[in-house]
Amino acid sequence: MKQRYLFTSESVTEGHPDKLADQISDSVVDAVLSQDQLGRVACETSVTTGLVLITGEISTSAQVNIAAIARETIAQVGYVRAEYGLDAATAAVLVALDQQSPDIAQGVNQALESRSGSSQEKWDAIGAGDQGIVFGYASDETPEYLPAPIALAHRLARRLTAVRKEGSLAYLRPDGKTQVTVEYDGLKPVRVDTVLISAQHDPEVSQAQLAADIRSQVINPTLPAEWLDDRTKVLVNPTGRFVVGGPQGDAGLTGRKIIVDTYGGFARHGGGAFSGKDPTKVDRSGAYAARYVAKNLVAAGLAKRLEIQIAYAIGVARPVSIFVDSFGTGLVSNRELVDIVERHFDLRPAAIIEQLALRQPLYRQVAAYGHFGRTDVTVPWEQTDKAVRLRSLEGSKLA
Repeated sequence: MKQRYLFTSESVTEGHPDKLADQISDSVVDAVLSQDQLGRVACETSVTTGLVLITGEISTSAQVNIAAIARETIAQVGYVRAEYGLDAATAAVLVALDQQSPDIAQGVNQALESRSGSSQEKWDAIGAGDQGIVFGYASDETPEYLPAPIALAHRLARRLTAVRKEGSLAYLRPDGKTQVTVEYDGLKPVRVDTVLISAQHDPEVSQAQLAADIRSQVINPTLPAEWLDDRTKVLVNPTGRFVVGGPQGDAGLTGRKIIVDTYGGFARHGGGAFSGKDPTKVDRSGAYAARYVAKNLVAAGLAKRLEIQIAYAIGVARPVSIFVDSFGTGLVSNRELVDIVERHFDLRPAAIIEQLALRQPLYRQVAAYGHFGRTDVTVPWEQTDKAVRLRSLEGSKLA
């Protein structure tokens, strides 16, 4: 029997303090990888009023000006006035970076399989950069293969930034948050129940004008009209004022928006953040691979919803375990889906890095508005290049 229920997810704009920190950290990753594809980066950023602090570990031959990278990122986001509490030109930027621990490096540089002599395969040469679990998820309910609430929240957040930068709502400031509550009928999203948008703005703008402009220029052009009805609730800046925001309103920190970065709470999360990390860190590369697997299995029609968990041990190349759940939507059993994953996807870190071409400077572009389901940028883990092959290879089993 179908069940009606509500589910809510949120997103934030690139001017949110945590997202600003993520973008600075990933700009550092990109700068290192653009010169040194084998560079190791674990970069954490904290931002507050007038101050940016960049810490962590970097081992690289690249020559990068960290402070200049931070200032350029801050300016591109839009913090270019002292009245915003953070000005790219005048902010204090403190850099405290060290080299990667040699104890960690030895397990990454040479995996247990290679050190023990049990394997001569090239993709056994690199071990996982840490222990941990990662999850991937995909659903056929939206073109992005994401749950509808997070997909819609991201669309609204991108639109909120677009109208600010293009000047149609020039009174907006960089910080902002979006939230969408979707009503489901079983597996199917059928309507938007509530839309919440909190948009930072100049002080002279009235609440009435802001609410009208957000509805006409952000919500209506973005959300599917057939999902909006006379019962849909729209909340714009419900406190009535949002002038002080960004790092002036709240300190920001890398890795504090992991649910925004992934599936909006609809799927489980292993706990590891993405931004500021080079691809040898399986928190990042493993999660990208898990999304790639889940999306290709759903795109192949093997399930309507699918979640995969992959577990790693530090210094070991091969996953400790793989778990798949299709939530009753699979054309074959979960155990058979695991077998398909093991046959058609290589989930060792070195294989992931090579097959998904992760040693490229491509991370800043996904440091805001989600790492998955992106329709505005092209990233390798969003490809569905294996879907056709999976359909043909499993055709006899699925007939």
